[in-house]
Amino acid sequence: MTAAVYAARKMLSCALLSKDFGGQIRETSEVENWLGFQNINAKDLADSFEEHVKSFSIPVAIGTGITGVTKQEDTFRVSTDTGTLYSSRTLILATGKRHRLLNVPGEKELLGRGVAYCATCDAPFYKGKKVVVVGGGNSAFTTAMDLLKVDAEVTLVNFIRGWQADEALQGRMKQGGKVTLLDYHQVSTIEGAERVTGVVVTDRENEQEERIEANGIFIEVGLLPNSDMVKDLVDLNDQGEVIVDCLCRTSVEGLYGAGDVTTVPHKQIIIAAGEGAKAALSAYSYLIDKSLI
Repeated sequence: MTAAVYAARKMLSCALLSKDFGGQIRETSEVENWLGFQNINAKDLADSFEEHVKSFSIPVAIGTGITGVTKQEDTFRVSTDTGTLYSSRTLILATGKRHRLLNVPGEKELLGRGVAYCATCDAPFYKGKKVVVVGGGNSAFTTAMDLLKVDAEVTLVNFIRGWQADEALQGRMKQGGKVTLLDYHQVSTIEGAERVTGVVVTDRENEQEERIEANGIFIEVGLLPNSDMVKDLVDLNDQGEVIVDCLCRTSVEGLYGAGDVTTVPHKQIIIAAGEGAKAALSAYSYLIDKSLI
């Protein structure tokens, strides 16, 4: 969205293609690190971004999935799941990341019936219930706190040894209510027929299994970059992130990357927004240098 705004401010002819407005922002409840707001509702922040974008005359195709990107001479061609083909002289890839799956029995079968990836969306359904949260980072602890707010009984399961969440988050969560911490454990199976009824975990220290009675499980074990559409076009690192330089340039001339889909460190909203602005300005400079505008 930031890239689109900066492209519009440079009077470039551009279009914004996306599955939604806001991406990962809409999967959390509150944002405490956006400058100017000590605390702001995440949906309100995403809505304000959307309103800003729509204040410009930018063609927007929301609900659009990108199925492929090719380049022929100086022109990029973007194919979509709607069948529409877009052409441009430059392309900014700011597709973010998606949730990593556990890939254990029961996960896919019970998706939406106790298996969840978005506490903002689903936490209210677990008021007073027993819930397992998988992960040890900031996202897992934030999810646990969202569940504690609705008086859920939470078991936090961490695969590696040692919790990775910020100390401040750990302190707030541990004071928040009924929480059981299982460090160095692995989810083996998610049980249930019509809905989740339990989760089997394995202690990685002694290989002993334990069944935890649960009404739901929230999975927060990291994210994967949405780079599949350019994997045969640009250079990626071993994690699938698009490799960019300090000007957001990729290995393909005219193609720029911004935000969490790239190798830029520290995946934060404010950093991604800055990278979007930088990518648009770099694309503008490229078009000027090439006399394409």
